[in-house]
Amino acid sequence: MCSQGRVLVLGAGGFIGRHVFAALIDAGYEPVGAVRRTREFTRMFPDHSCIDCDMSKDVTPDVWLERLQGVDAVVNCAGVLSGRHSHAVHVDTPAALATACAQVGVRRVIHVSAISANPGADTDYARQKFQAEEDLRARDLDWIILRPSLVYAEGTYGGTSVLRGLAGFPGFVPLPGDGSQWFSPIHVEDLARCIVRLLSPTSPSRIALEPCGPDSITLRTFVLAWRSWLGFDSPWVVAIPMPVVRSIARIADLLGGGPLSTTAVRQLEFGNAGDGGAFANAIGFAPLPMRAWLARRPSSVQDKWHARLYFLRPLLRWTLGFSWIAAGVIGTLASKESVDLVLRPVGLENAGDTLKWLTCLLDVGVGSLILTRQRPWVMLGVQLAIVASYTAMITMAIPSLWLDPYGALVKNAVFLALAAVVAALEDDR
Repeated sequence: MCSQGRVLVLGAGGFIGRHVFAALIDAGYEPVGAVRRTREFTRMFPDHSCIDCDMSKDVTPDVWLERLQGVDAVVNCAGVLSGRHSHAVHVDTPAALATACAQVGVRRVIHVSAISANPGADTDYARQKFQAEEDLRARDLDWIILRPSLVYAEGTYGGTSVLRGLAGFPGFVPLPGDGSQWFSPIHVEDLARCIVRLLSPTSPSRIALEPCGPDSITLRTFVLAWRSWLGFDSPWVVAIPMPVVRSIARIADLLGGGPLSTTAVRQLEFGNAGDGGAFANAIGFAPLPMRAWLARRPSSVQDKWHARLYFLRPLLRWTLGFSWIAAGVIGTLASKESVDLVLRPVGLENAGDTLKWLTCLLDVGVGSLILTRQRPWVMLGVQLAIVASYTAMITMAIPSLWLDPYGALVKNAVFLALAAVVAALEDDR
């Protein structure tokens, strides 16, 4: 065991959690990751421990008692912006964990909340984060609540990915409203450094801090700084009226949510600025300004790809998914003669009507699963198999289609290339 102690990190597979986990290793602690994807986490940190944890289900203290054996402190970095399990993740499981900590004698609990954790923000996310804070404040533990402003890094995730995507728009930058919303951004490594420092037995406890950088800046300044970092030209800034932004967010909610959602827009409008000077005095070091961090970490071509592709990804997904659905719907109009022509070389023309409807349903099902982002690599394999089968059967029946001037069969190669790109882009954890 490392001399500094054993620390259980909830949400260690997420954006903040991964950086906290790495910082703990560097500081000589023995971190244990509580994650949902243990295989993936073990590949990232092969020399360190992790446990299987599902915060949407682990809502009773008994689940945590064994996990806390030998643990000296707990850091909870878990959070989800929205979803049906958000109350369990933000409220029920942290409460169960705190109860278990009290039972086994784990005193120090660091809870990463959000600066917008306030019922006035009018989102389930803000109310749940606030409720979790209130529960922890009432407990006889050496708790520390951290309420960071916008947390960023060069390798972005979640909401900061949306903002970098805005910075990557070709020719212009769209901004919600006039871009006057305020932030006090803090680099994730400064936040991780803060957490490591607060694990010391001599650090204060039963306090709430607002980790933030030294500068409060507007959304416009934030996005344009990223655009400069990426090396893109000076843009034409386009203000998107907030009613339009809210409508786009509602559509995104219906199509699967994610960082671009109604909750994210409301949190943005509520405000995310803090007092960087007060935080620096409380923690004993001054986080670097955002521009200083960006100057330390020059952008790469991969960063440019990410920014340019961010908003292309849903467009590609919708194009692919709706193409499958359209193919299924259009296929129901196929005549018996055309279906028999394709099936005759393989001796299945007698089952033509049944196979037509089955394949049409299959196409619609594949499209629906693509739109809901179900197991992208599995879906790529399914698409390869289906397109290869269709292509082989049509080739046997009508080989002349390979010479069709409209590329009836040649286009299948483009379609499969699109499917491969979508699968690669959907794997974003």
